[in-house]
Formats: sequence, C-alpha cells, structure tokens
Amino acid sequence: MKKEMTMPRLGESVTEGTIVDWLVQVGDHVEEYDPICEVQTVKVVAEVPSSFTGTITKVLAATDDTIAVGAPLAEIAVEGAVEESAPAADTATSATSETSAEPATPDPAPVAAAQPAVDSTDAPRFSPAVASLLAKYRLHADDIPATGHQGRLTRQDVENFMAEEVSQPAPAAAHQAASPVPTPTPVQNTGFDGQLPGDIITPGSSVRKAIAAHMSQSKNEIPHGWMMVEQDVSNIVVLRQKEKANFQKREGFKLTYFPFFVKAVAQALAKHPRINSSWQNNMKITHKQVNISIAVAKGDELFVPVIKHADDLSIKGIAAEINRLASAVRNGTATADDMQGGTFTVNNTGSFGSVASMGIINYPQAAIIQIESIRKAIQPTPDGRGFTFADMVNLSLSVDHRLLDGVAAGGFLKDVKKNLAAYGPDSNLY
Repeated sequence: MKKEMTMPRLGESVTEGTIVDWLVQVGDHVEEYDPICEVQTVKVVAEVPSSFTGTITKVLAATDDTIAVGAPLAEIAVEGAVEESAPAADTATSATSETSAEPATPDPAPVAAAQPAVDSTDAPRFSPAVASLLAKYRLHADDIPATGHQGRLTRQDVENFMAEEVSQPAPAAAHQAASPVPTPTPVQNTGFDGQLPGDIITPGSSVRKAIAAHMSQSKNEIPHGWMMVEQDVSNIVVLRQKEKANFQKREGFKLTYFPFFVKAVAQALAKHPRINSSWQNNMKITHKQVNISIAVAKGDELFVPVIKHADDLSIKGIAAEINRLASAVRNGTATADDMQGGTFTVNNTGSFGSVASMGIINYPQAAIIQIESIRKAIQPTPDGRGFTFADMVNLSLSVDHRLLDGVAAGGFLKDVKKNLAAYGPDSNLY
C-alpha cells in the first residue's frame, strides 16, 4: 500500500519549512525513522524521519521548495500492506456519477518497486545534492566529517568544510596545484537598478532566507514599543572578577556577565507573567514556563536556542546551558528541542560594544531585551556630596504594543534592575 509522508511540525510556532536537501531518491528503501530530507525552519535545520518502512515511489517536493506543515513530501510503498479494494457498489456509483470523465487506468507499478533493497554498507552516505556539491568543489566525501544521521554526510557538512578551507592561510607553493575554490562572479551592469558595476550577487542561504522571512513577519505584524533604562552593576563586576578563575577551573568554561542578566530577567518574568506571553490567532497566551531564547551567531547566520525553566536555574546552571547551546549551534549538533519553546528573548548586544539598540521581537513572543555593554561612568555618590566611577549598563526592551504598554514595560524593567542590584561580592553562583 502506498502511503503519503507529510511535513511534520518542527516546533509549536512553526507553520512551514524549506527543503534544504533530499537524503533519498525514488527507488530507495527506507526504514521507519530513517531521515529522508533536511528541512530549514525559522528555528533550526532538522532531518525529517520517515513515518514508514518501505520504498520511496514519489518525491513530491523539490529542493528549496517551502512546504506547509501537513503538506505532502513523499509517497512510500509500505512493506506488508495490502491495497484496499473499493466495494463494487461504490465503484458503480462513481462510474455513473462521472460519465463525462475519461476511463481511468491503473497507475503502472513503479520500476523501482521491483528493485531489491540496497545494502547500506555499499551505498553512498549522502544525497544526490551533496554529490553535486562534492563534484563542484572536487572534494572526496571521506575527507569531510559527517554529522548526519548514522554518519550521513549532509550539505551543511560540505558547506562548513568549505568555509573552514577558505578561512585557512594560503597553502605553500608545493601544494597549490589543487583546484581553487569557486568565487562569486562580479556583476557587469551599466545602469542602476539596485546593482552597480562590480557588485557581487550571492544567493541567500536557506538559514538567511528563513531569518529574513521571520524578521519581516515580526515587523509587519507586531507594533513595536521601546523603552531603555540604565543600571549600576558594579557589584556584579566585582563578584565575577572574584570568582571567574575558580569557576573556569572547576567548570571548564568561562564565567561571563550574560548569565547574571539572564537570571535577573527570568526572575522578573516569573513575577510579571504579562511579559511572558504571546499573541497567536487573535488570542493572548500567557506562558507558565519561563524559557529564555538567546541569540547565537554562526558565521553570518543567527540561531535562537532556548534555556528551559531558566527561573529555576542558578547562575552556574544558566552559564552551563549557554555554553552547551552555543557549542551545539556552532558544531551543528543542536536538536529541534534545543531550538523551540522560547517564551522571551534575551540578546547580548553588549558583546559587540553596543550601548543602545532596539531589538526586533522574536515572533510570536511579546518582548525582547537587549543587554548592552558595561561601561565606566561617573555617578553621584549615595549621599549626593560627590561623584564616583561606576559600572553602568543599559537595558533596552522592545514590546508588542498589542499586549503590553509602558506601565507593564516599566514595572518589568524595575524588577530586572532590582534583581541585578541584589548581587553582592559573596553571592552564591550555585
């Protein structure tokens, strides 16, 4: 029996996905849960597993097609299943009700169905699209680390390998016989229609296209409001300076300022559930879980993994999750679960030296906060009789004005500031 494989939902707010690469072709035998294609959503590139064991008889979507959740992807002849015959009465009814239609003829059995199952030990562990990339760059599959399901080489593996090769210093003259990496061709243009002579056209990657669509949706649908406050975090600077050496020795990764801000925001969200909400299908959804989305850059691509139940974690626990998620994104090992479930976004714009910015809300969330850079500033002393240097930071909050107003935003930021001020030189990181 032939069964249809459809696009699964790869996240609670995901409604579609773009085919990045097909891992099978017509005639291939697949087991249930074997990956059949890679799909890019606004959250992650994920392998889509087969729902059945059988033979691929049709591929119903092409590479780079954007497919809605529930739409057909492929047709599979399922092993051991028998085609069900329609009752004779139904056949007669159908024939008399469609007398103007041409006589129906049964579909011919696909040639591939008669083929024996391919021995997986001899079959290439990559798709035709990956084979084309290997040929284009004159690479050998065995030279490239494979991160796909069961050791399968993916398109992303090849692209990552090429990116690393390009970033390496030029090889010695003795090794320069290898074929050069293809470079974009300059555009020859004598007029101005958005392009100028010498411009280089580079097709957008599937990730960049998804980011563009997501950001456009957010700006087009969400009326953004913005508010910024500043806070003295000198106490956190002292605490981190005191603990960072022992922390890295004990945990194996650096203690940054970011976990302190994520913790302060998570605590405030638990107190202000209006901020921890979203607007979906003309309904307000207030989320019980406090799941913090964080922005992680990978080259020129941006991913937003999620720290689950952040309000229940210590500074060390949040720092460990930040380190794990950032490493997973950059190594290409982040899972669909790592990328979904976020209820609020904290963006560390301070790492770029920014002092004020307006973030675009991570749709369909209700708000995003930008943590700007910590800077030295002259501040009045508590008694008002003098001045001192302090470590100051700006907190920039964007809110969905359909859900939130200035009162809600101000009350939330007031508690974030309070939580940051509560740290002292002896605060427990665990």
